[in-house]
Amino acid sequence: MARLVDVIEAMIKDMLDENDGQATINRSMLAEQANCVPSQITYVLSTRFSSGNGYVVESRRGGGGQITITRARPVGPEDYLKLIVQEAGPDLTQQQAKTLIENAVAFGAMSPKEGTAIMAAVSDRSLARIDSDIRSVVRADIFKNALLGLMIG
Repeated sequence: MARLVDVIEAMIKDMLDENDGQATINRSMLAEQANCVPSQITYVLSTRFSSGNGYVVESRRGGGGQITITRARPVGPEDYLKLIVQEAGPDLTQQQAKTLIENAVAFGAMSPKEGTAIMAAVSDRSLARIDSDIRSVVRADIFKNALLGLMIG
C-alpha cells in the first residue's frame, strides 16, 4: 500500500504532466482530494518538490492557499547534477537520495545503471557500520562526490 506522501506526490506529478510541467494547486482542495490535512501537502511540497528535485514552488499570500509548481529545466545534464550537488545540503536521508537519483535519471542526467550504483553506495545497508549520528552526513558526502565524478568522467 502506498504511503500518503507518495500518493500526494503522484497526484501533483500527474497535474504537472497534464499541464506541460506547470500546475497551480489549491492546498486545501488538494488536501480534501487526498483526504488529509493541508500541512501534509506543505510537507510533500517541501520534501519532494524542492529546487534540488528539479522544481520551482511559488506560493501566493492571500491567494487562498494557491501554489504554483513548475518543473525546472536546467540547460543540460551536467547543470542538473550541479544543481543537485548545491541543493543536497550537509546531510541526506536514504529516501532523499533515492528521490534525487530517480529525478536525475528521469531528466537524463545519469543512466539508470549509474543511479543504481550510487544508490547502492549511499544505502543504509552500505553505511550500516557508520554511527547513526553521522550517517546522513557521510551519505551526503558520498552522494555529492559520486555526482562530481559523473560530471568529470
